[in-house]
Amino acid sequence: MTRYGYARVSTREQSTDHQIDALAAAGVAPENVFIEKVSGKLASRPKLDTMLDRLVPGDQVVVTRLKRIGRSQQHLLDLVRGFG
Repeated sequence: MTRYGYARVSTREQSTDHQIDALAAAGVAPENVFIEKVSGKLASRPKLDTMLDRLVPGDQVVVTRLKRIGRSQQHLLDLVRGFG
């Protein structure tokens, strides 16, 4: 089982530091943290897609807030369904 973390901010001026600290405190190894600086409304989020492609059954995804990973309520539900 691997624990992956996803951190996102909407603009380049914002910092992901507090999210990264929280992911580390949750036991996510630095090499398994995926960081993105893009708007949450964009459908294309390459780092999220890369992380999702790496998941195998039993892996865990950690985020500091659900709004960091889901673009919308529907997108969040689709992700949860995909996690199985």
